[in-house]
Amino acid sequence: MKYGGTITNQIKRLGASCDWTREHFTLDEQLSRSVIEAFIRLHEKGLIYQGSYMVNWSPNLQTAVSDLEVEYSEEPGTLYYIKYRVAGGSRNDYLTVATTRPETLFGDTAIAVHPEDNRYSKYIGGAAIVPMTFGRHVPIISDRYVDKEFGTGVLKISPGHDHNDYLLARKLGLPILNVMNKDGTLNEVAGLYCGLDRFEVRKKLWSDLEETGLAVKKEPHTLRVPRSQRGGEVIEPLVSKQWFVTMEPLAEKALLAVEKGELTIMPERFEKIYNHWLSNIKDWCISRQLWWGHRIPVWYITGKDCEEEYIVAKSAEEALEIAHEKYGKGVEIYQDPDVLDTWFSSALWPFSTLGWPDLSTEDFRHFYPTTILETGHDILFFWVARMVMMGIEFTGTVPFSYVYLHGLIRDSQGRKMSKTLGNVIDPIDTINEFGTDALRFSIALGTAGQDLNLSTERLTSNKAFTNKLWNAGKFVLQNLPSQSDVSAWENVLDYKFDTEDSLLRLPLPECWVVSKLHQLIDNVTSSYDKFFFGDVGREIYDFFWGDFADWYIEASKARLYHSEGQSVASVARAVLLYVFENILKMLHPFMPFVTEELWQALPLRKEDLMVSHWPKTSLPRHANSIKQFENLQALTQTRAIRNARAEYSVEPAKRISASVVASVDVLQYISTEKEVLALLSRLDLQNVYFTTSPPGAELLFSLVHMTTNNPTSADAKQSVHLVAGEGLEAYLPLTDMVDISAEVQRLSRRLSKMQSEYDALVTRLSSPKFVEKAPEEVVRGVREKAAEAEEKITLTKNRLVFLESTVMVSE
Repeated sequence: MKYGGTITNQIKRLGASCDWTREHFTLDEQLSRSVIEAFIRLHEKGLIYQGSYMVNWSPNLQTAVSDLEVEYSEEPGTLYYIKYRVAGGSRNDYLTVATTRPETLFGDTAIAVHPEDNRYSKYIGGAAIVPMTFGRHVPIISDRYVDKEFGTGVLKISPGHDHNDYLLARKLGLPILNVMNKDGTLNEVAGLYCGLDRFEVRKKLWSDLEETGLAVKKEPHTLRVPRSQRGGEVIEPLVSKQWFVTMEPLAEKALLAVEKGELTIMPERFEKIYNHWLSNIKDWCISRQLWWGHRIPVWYITGKDCEEEYIVAKSAEEALEIAHEKYGKGVEIYQDPDVLDTWFSSALWPFSTLGWPDLSTEDFRHFYPTTILETGHDILFFWVARMVMMGIEFTGTVPFSYVYLHGLIRDSQGRKMSKTLGNVIDPIDTINEFGTDALRFSIALGTAGQDLNLSTERLTSNKAFTNKLWNAGKFVLQNLPSQSDVSAWENVLDYKFDTEDSLLRLPLPECWVVSKLHQLIDNVTSSYDKFFFGDVGREIYDFFWGDFADWYIEASKARLYHSEGQSVASVARAVLLYVFENILKMLHPFMPFVTEELWQALPLRKEDLMVSHWPKTSLPRHANSIKQFENLQALTQTRAIRNARAEYSVEPAKRISASVVASVDVLQYISTEKEVLALLSRLDLQNVYFTTSPPGAELLFSLVHMTTNNPTSADAKQSVHLVAGEGLEAYLPLTDMVDISAEVQRLSRRLSKMQSEYDALVTRLSSPKFVEKAPEEVVRGVREKAAEAEEKITLTKNRLVFLESTVMVSE
């Protein structure tokens, strides 16, 4: 339980809201009872059988492993060319075999060529002598399975050590010869090589073949090497006596469940993979030669053939009773030493944990079938498909309606985590550094079915998001009334936002943010319903940071700190509370700890956030208010007043004058929010003017002109002209923003330096030696720098012309 406890602790620290009183271990008594029951039922239906078949063998673990537990990798290897002399022929009569595993030649039972390969047709029907076997003969046969183009076109058939050879041998009735022990050493069939490791034999055998003149050549060859997913060692195909489940009838029902819409797999592309695997499924080898697991409930009769005489029972006592009835009181029995594949018990998990095979248990009746299974896409076949098959087989119902497959968490370079690479990320260490909420949010933003590269940058960014949420919560709390101030709280709680009339009574910024919130609730709810969790996270993130924190919180300060009316402050408090508590609700599944902490800190909470009601959907929103506030934003965003302040290096604390020019309709709502505009843009509230026509006394200058080659004319006015949107402009007096004479001097010095740097780049590009001999990417880089420098010089010159003309007009 050491590792199980570690995983449980990790899951708890990650904030999984499980009912831990129902935690189960795979070897619990109840689950063990379910496993035995399932085995017996499948055996009684004839779906479990025992036999000697080709399996994937792990010499190190000393057990068979599933096809799904074998990973193939492209690795450099060697192709060995070996002479097989033709029996009864001359020294020149031989067939050359190309093989990547010469050590298996001791298990050869035939040599095969293609029936239409004229090079070898005269030898078909004869016999070949297997090298280093003291003259053992094998037949030379023909079969279309042989690839004439691979190697020499001659194939050695080793049915005991190759999956394809095994199938061919069974088709043709060839004998199956095993030359390997369970530990990867060769057995007595290998003669002088008996007891040596398989890879050691490969080297020694080749050396001996060279000495006897039977080695032709060897050459590099890329191999597709089967390795154990558990230990990484090379898997050995071996014929072994194992227990199998017949899968085809089970797979048919699992395929039908998807076809009929009883089961939905997400993302949809994995449905095709699921269907393809089940349509081409092989029987499942369920026995393992491990020291722990569920023992196979089979008992043998001492002294009798194990394959013919065995008893399937729920216990040793029941098996002995059956044995006594069938064979007499004097017989002795012993249990099969093998255990079941761990995925066998896992396949029963959706119902074995609920009390099955007892269908009357409260948990089974209440919770089965479940709604959704969420798991990694890498175990779609290991676990998901098997749960579906077993669920239908034993309960008649699919165990869940939806399967949501998430991606794998990889390191920052996209590599799969492994101890060998040393890139394993322990979630506890990550939590200690970045916090649970930041880790959960980083992972949850991934797209279904796509692997996620977990980087320090991503975690750091989402830790900052957590801090931003916390600071926003502090701001809201600091500006809410004291709980003892009953009258103030009544004013706040009087505001309702669920009707169109109540929404339209709100001032513009409040109407805007509540409308945007109601849009968000609908979008997020829809995305949750569709399992688009990444979209949910991004939508909430954008609204919270981009709309609520950056805009509404800042706008609310005009109500809270600069307004004289209490009703204006009350509506701001009500909106802050309403929007923030709904953000917490929507964000809670992603970031449970910080959201619950903030929720509990809010006054008048009657229940935990975790069990609170989800926000109502289809609430009113006012599209015109959204557009109007966007116009207000356009005046203050980077492309307008804020940009102009930065362009002229205006000190953050300095307040400047402004004239806003627009139509009467636009001015009506813009002027109403004069305090908000002044606060967000750092304008001098007493010198913000609203008009329907451009002011005549100032000098007009369009920022657009700064990016052209046409300096302003001498009769231009002394203001920076900003176009925030169609029919909405602003004029900022230049003298409010900058000391013109000082700015001219600063830009002149900057221009001189830029010109020197540009001249140096041009000189390098003018040198034939540099252009011809320097690497192409270096020359290209210098050209790009020169073009960029030239553009900056042009912009700076234009600004100087403008400023100098302003000085002259002033004089």
